[in-house]
Amino acid sequence: MSTDNRTLIQKADFLLSELAAGGLLEPAQADQFIRLAIKEPVMMREVQVTPMTTPSERRDKMRFASRVLKPGNEAAGLALAQRSVPALGFVTLDTKLYRAETRMSDEVLEDQIERGAFKQTVMQELSRAVARDMEQVAVNGDTASADSLLATQDGWVKLASANLVDAGVAQLSKAVLRNMLQALPDEFTDIPNLRYYTNFHAQVAYADSLADRATALGDRFLFAVGAEDPAYSRVAVRAVPEFPDNLGVGTNETVALLTDPKNLVMGIQRNIKLETQRDAPAGVTIIVISVRFAVNIIEISAVSKATRVLGI
Repeated sequence: MSTDNRTLIQKADFLLSELAAGGLLEPAQADQFIRLAIKEPVMMREVQVTPMTTPSERRDKMRFASRVLKPGNEAAGLALAQRSVPALGFVTLDTKLYRAETRMSDEVLEDQIERGAFKQTVMQELSRAVARDMEQVAVNGDTASADSLLATQDGWVKLASANLVDAGVAQLSKAVLRNMLQALPDEFTDIPNLRYYTNFHAQVAYADSLADRATALGDRFLFAVGAEDPAYSRVAVRAVPEFPDNLGVGTNETVALLTDPKNLVMGIQRNIKLETQRDAPAGVTIIVISVRFAVNIIEISAVSKATRVLGI
């Protein structure tokens, strides 16, 4: 093999030598990989997703922030001072482009345990990983970050800048959750539609505090299998794998958000686009996934955020 061809083959990310220990077909070996569970998006299933046709778009918003009903008089309209005017505004969505790419040599496609189905397996798993990383950006994006992926745009944690509650470097507790709920303006306390979001360890700490109670509620959180999320004041406390756990001076803190998920918006200009390309001289199959999306918060004042929550 010439030096040039050898160089081309080495561009493949999946090489036969890397799978030789566990990827080659053996007698009586199962014909599928056991797929390990990866972190699945949580918030992206609940937030408001809106299609976009251009890289930057505005979404108009309006609300009646104060009373609109006034005492009426028969056959008479309301005086000018009694008429209601909605508060108008808009939110801007500026999409960024993201790509994922992997390359597989022909030998890998021919000789690993799934044979011809392996490429499909890789595409499926790569797509799941892309969705996970999209939520990572949506949650933790920060244009001041040293992480090149997170620095592309500000995410929901950074954008939530109103109604702040200091947890005092303590575990998530009913007191913190109560203060978050009380920090929300009354017009946004539509309990059935609200959600608390935090990281897994903070949710476990709160659930443990409920389990410590010598009551039927405590027993449920200790022994129930597949139990629902813990709640405070009928608002679910949801664990999001992508929420940080390394904030603060001790790099052991997280945050918690409280809002209606539909107040968090993700604009997608290009749905996840998956393309494959054959590089015959190199003997390589290339898989590329691209997506363009933006995140924002429709109404900042409709979110409360607890900071300095113990995250580990």
